[in-house]
Amino acid sequence: MRVALVAPLAEAVPPKLYGGTERVVSWLAEELVRQGHKVTLFASGGSRTSAKLIACAPQSLRLAGIRDHLGSSLRMLREVRLRADEFDIIHFHVDLLPQALFPDLAHKCLTTLHGRLDQPDILPLFEAYPEMPLVSISNAQRRPMPASANWLATIPHGLPPQVCPFDPEGGDYLAFLGRISPEKRPDRAIEIAKRSGMRLKMAAKVDAADLAYFKAEIEPLLDHPLIEFIGEINETQKCEFLGKARALLFPIDWPEPFGLVMIEAMSAGTPVIAWRNGSVPEVIADHVSGVIVESMEAAVAAVKECATMSRAAVRAEFEARFTAARMAHSYLGAYRSLLARTPAPAAIAKSAKALGAPAWEHASLHAAGMNASANQASG
Repeated sequence: MRVALVAPLAEAVPPKLYGGTERVVSWLAEELVRQGHKVTLFASGGSRTSAKLIACAPQSLRLAGIRDHLGSSLRMLREVRLRADEFDIIHFHVDLLPQALFPDLAHKCLTTLHGRLDQPDILPLFEAYPEMPLVSISNAQRRPMPASANWLATIPHGLPPQVCPFDPEGGDYLAFLGRISPEKRPDRAIEIAKRSGMRLKMAAKVDAADLAYFKAEIEPLLDHPLIEFIGEINETQKCEFLGKARALLFPIDWPEPFGLVMIEAMSAGTPVIAWRNGSVPEVIADHVSGVIVESMEAAVAAVKECATMSRAAVRAEFEARFTAARMAHSYLGAYRSLLARTPAPAAIAKSAKALGAPAWEHASLHAAGMNASANQASG
């Protein structure tokens, strides 16, 4: 199968440091290539892949200091459009833009939504452009969307088993990994460590948008003998960081769409203590791969429980549900399901015309040498 994977330009694929979506795209690309599929990756320069790479920015936009990614993303999507007839499937990982720009090619496109869907400005776009098939990364992620949304599948993330190797021993500290922000509740992690009397290592990045929160709310809590703030770490450091932990703390206070760090910890055999929000009940098998809690008291008690949990059982839960091979198998099923649908060019054309398809679509279709029916479909 000829598959185009379209990644965000914020980070390289895989990212050098923080970056969940780009990491998932990398794992999916490598597994699809391993299984013999012809994969083209649209991503930033600096990406490393076994697929054919189309670099759509000289380097990751975050490392380049570019905060507004709209212009670069639109340029990338233009490149995808010009090459659209080279692919059986175009798989987007850039959330909203494809809905408006590829409605006439929806019979061969799908978008995996990686973010939260409860923001007020999201629903109008999906209502205006219902053609694009959507993939959710958890059932919880779907809840804010109407039942009529064009859902194709729910496919949890997966990673190669060797990325975070199994550590049968673990260690004597609690781990917090990710991003410092109010919804991630690093303050809860610090309180759990202090109450349980166990060391906490915090490997986290601080975005510019969260710097004020970090300075005002978190930095004053770090001056304690049990708390060690490490900062942002790379992939190699992450493996040891998670593998040597007693437990990963995931004390979120928001509707988490998935929570990649939970399955990374599970891969290492490290149980997860997580608040019952968003996708957590779908990812964590309670009292098997971690403990799901709803209070500080329960979280502190869970620290003791995690000390006696079977790390082999945690790893087995990961291997059964969250490998890259399983993820790729699920996506291939979704691709085939989409291609098995009968395309309806006339209906798509009518929808595009009613919505006023932009003029650039006609130009890009012509430049790509697509057929007349595709041109009519764009408006």
